[in-house]
Amino acid sequence: MSIRLIITITAAPGRGSELAQLYKGRCAQVQAEPGCEQYEIFQGVANPDRLTLLERWADDAALETHARVVRPALPPGLRVGTVEREDYQYNRTR
Repeated sequence: MSIRLIITITAAPGRGSELAQLYKGRCAQVQAEPGCEQYEIFQGVANPDRLTLLERWADDAALETHARVVRPALPPGLRVGTVEREDYQYNRTR
């Protein structure tokens, strides 16, 4: 069963577009990983410094493999606060 992650990221004030662009490049790389069904970043309309990353993985094994990949760190000062993550079993209801 697929695993859905919803991750909320807060950019430093006024830096949401910059952070979204960095994630856009990262998304292209991650989408090529085995078992990745979705990896997309969305920038808030009402609050452009609030980003949501939607991930969907084929199974726990694919997500665990993804978690072990080492990526370059984002530039310091681009994010503030903590990243919020919600995990769900993806079971389409309609």
